[in-house]
Amino acid sequence: MVRITYLGHSAFLVKKEGKSVMFDPWISDSPTCPKKLDDLEGADVYVVSHSHGDHGLEDAIRLSSERGGKIVGIYELANYAAERGAKAVGANIGGAFEVDEISIKLTPAIHSSDLGAPTGSIVKIGDLVIYHAGDTDVFYDMKLIGELYKPDVAMLPIGGHFTMGPLEAAKAVELLGVRRVIPMHYGTFPVLYGTPDRLRKELSGRGVEADVLEVKPGESLEV
Repeated sequence: MVRITYLGHSAFLVKKEGKSVMFDPWISDSPTCPKKLDDLEGADVYVVSHSHGDHGLEDAIRLSSERGGKIVGIYELANYAAERGAKAVGANIGGAFEVDEISIKLTPAIHSSDLGAPTGSIVKIGDLVIYHAGDTDVFYDMKLIGELYKPDVAMLPIGGHFTMGPLEAAKAVELLGVRRVIPMHYGTFPVLYGTPDRLRKELSGRGVEADVLEVKPGESLEV
C-alpha cells in the first residue's frame, strides 16, 4: 500500500516501503497546512511543479539542504535550487527518468512560472502511478497522458481562477480515464471557489465514473 498525506493546497507526502516523495511542499506560510517545516522529516524527492510561492520551492530548498533528498523540476528551477545549496535534478518535458529508484516524468501544464516552464508530473512509487497536474487548465493532451502512463490516481486542481475549476477538472478526469481523483488547489483563498462536491456534480453530469477522494489537510489515505 502507498500512503498519501495531504498537506494542504497542492502539497502531498507520498510514502511506500521506505521511499518518499513530496509534491509542491508549501509548508511555511501556507494557511491550510497543519504542519510546520520543523515537524517534517523530509523526503527522498521533492517534485516542484513551478516557481510560484504557493508551490513550495523555497521550502523544498530548505528541506533538501537540511534533511537531504533531491529537488526535481524543470531545468531552470533545479539550477536555481542547486545554486542555493539544495541537491537538485533538472529535467524537461519528455521521457521518464529515475531519481533514487523513483520513476518521474514531467508533463506540460498550462500556467506561468518565473523559472522555466510550469509542469505537472507522473511519478511511479512502488506499483502506484500518480499524476500530479500542478497548476493547469484542462488540455486535450491529457488524453495522451492517460493512454501512455495510465495513472492510478490523479491529483487535480479544482479551485478555478488560476487553474481548472470543477467543470474543467471533470473533463480532465474524462480525458485521463482515471478512476481515482484527489482534488487540490481549492479553498486556500476565497478566490479559489471550486469544491469537491461541485466536481462530483460535474462528473455525474458528464456520466464519468470516478471516485473523488476528498482529503482534508493533515489527513492520509492508503491506495
